[in-house]
Amino acid sequence: MTSSDTGHTASAGERFRVLLEASRRLGATLSPDELHEAIYRETATALPAPGFYLALHDHGRDLARVVFFAEHGEGQHADIAYRGSDSEILTTQKASLVRDGLIDASLMSVGDNESEPTRSAVTAPLLHEGRVLGAISAQSYEPDTYDEDDLDFFEELARIAAVSIFNSQQFAELERRRREAEEVEEIGRALTSKLDPDQVVRMIVSAVSDVLDVDGVAVWLCDPSDRAHCRVAESSGDIALPIGLEWQLTDELYTRLIDQWEPVHLDNLAGASEVPEHVAEHLTGGSAIGVPLILGGQVDGVLTAGSKQARRFGKEEIAVLQRLASQASVALGNARLHANLHALSLTDPLTGLPNRRRLQIHLDHEVAAARRGRPMAIAVFDIDKFKHYNDTFGHIAGDEILKAVGRVLEKENRAMNVVARYGGDEFVSVLSEAGVEGARQFVDRVKEQIAQNETLAKFGISISVGCAQFDPDTMSSVNDVLRAADADMYEAKSRRHAQWQAKGQG
Repeated sequence: MTSSDTGHTASAGERFRVLLEASRRLGATLSPDELHEAIYRETATALPAPGFYLALHDHGRDLARVVFFAEHGEGQHADIAYRGSDSEILTTQKASLVRDGLIDASLMSVGDNESEPTRSAVTAPLLHEGRVLGAISAQSYEPDTYDEDDLDFFEELARIAAVSIFNSQQFAELERRRREAEEVEEIGRALTSKLDPDQVVRMIVSAVSDVLDVDGVAVWLCDPSDRAHCRVAESSGDIALPIGLEWQLTDELYTRLIDQWEPVHLDNLAGASEVPEHVAEHLTGGSAIGVPLILGGQVDGVLTAGSKQARRFGKEEIAVLQRLASQASVALGNARLHANLHALSLTDPLTGLPNRRRLQIHLDHEVAAARRGRPMAIAVFDIDKFKHYNDTFGHIAGDEILKAVGRVLEKENRAMNVVARYGGDEFVSVLSEAGVEGARQFVDRVKEQIAQNETLAKFGISISVGCAQFDPDTMSSVNDVLRAADADMYEAKSRRHAQWQAKGQG
């Protein structure tokens, strides 16, 4: 029997049977949507309930949401949010009976604002083991529809519904954790497949946004020389932070994050003394959590997630962020190691300049651009009589000379150009958007600096230089321009050797 349309109350015996059946049916329903609809049906079996709502409450976020309501006996799923602390039922955890004047009774009615207002209601909290999960309310468009017996019955039904909702939430939480574990595992595999540190950082931010219900995520990387000084490397979300934003951690945050490797939870960003003004201006209040990124036994950064609304992040959310941070740390460490190894494979270990392999890659790119019309010249440097100095003063002195020449070349080199150790005592500088004259001006600056260099002057070092410009009409490859510069350099060396012989220094 359904009493929502008859206006008659079921008998005590019928209600007892309703409660037994409700306990059985609701207990067997785990789907949240199906359960919410079933709770309404069980209510309407024993009480007039042309109006009805079921709300769930998140105490940590002070957020209540109407997830199901009925109007004139027609039920529908919903998502209507309001502050839990504004509800007397949720704050007092006591049931309420309103015989008439519902609109003035501080109880909520739902539905179309233009529809007929409900006038009487019974409302009960959904209590489970002392915790309020939400509230349900049966409402009528007529006054004096409900009495104290109705209220007692409704409280019992709310207790049964609360047990079923709790079981449904527990089942949903287990399913969520299972899916989350699968996602974290998949994210870990994806992260470790990336070998570019920048790609890893971007994927970290994306992964946290996918797994956690947050409004903003950021990866802060620490300055190796001052780990209290952090900088945003990547951020996304509604409250994304500017890349490069800096934060000098307070002593308390430094101790917890950097020294003790602990997570940090800031309940109210708007009033948090730990957040500097220049960072707070990019936020809208709310809350945030941060966990350390630990690489090689030390904290190299902080992974943060934030919410626009003030909330209490749960232990599970913090644990998930820590698991993601752990995956991210491994992936970032691998990517950095790969990047360092790649850099080493392209770097001359003695001078720190690009090596011949790196020079070849750069020259291939520059020659391709030169074929399209962009000027490009090179200068080849050779240390005069280097073998003599190496044999006379030893290999350590020879290494000093090579490093000193490398430093001079690097100092005089423009950022857009590349200077490399070509091999032995030869260096090559690639000058983009320059012709032979531009190359010779660069060479003159280098010679002047070599003459003034204390280390090189001590050994009386001089250099021979050859310059060439790539000519697309007569040259077809990198080797062509290198050969032209070599020929120019050996011609200069021959002239210098002739001068030494004339002076008796050969």
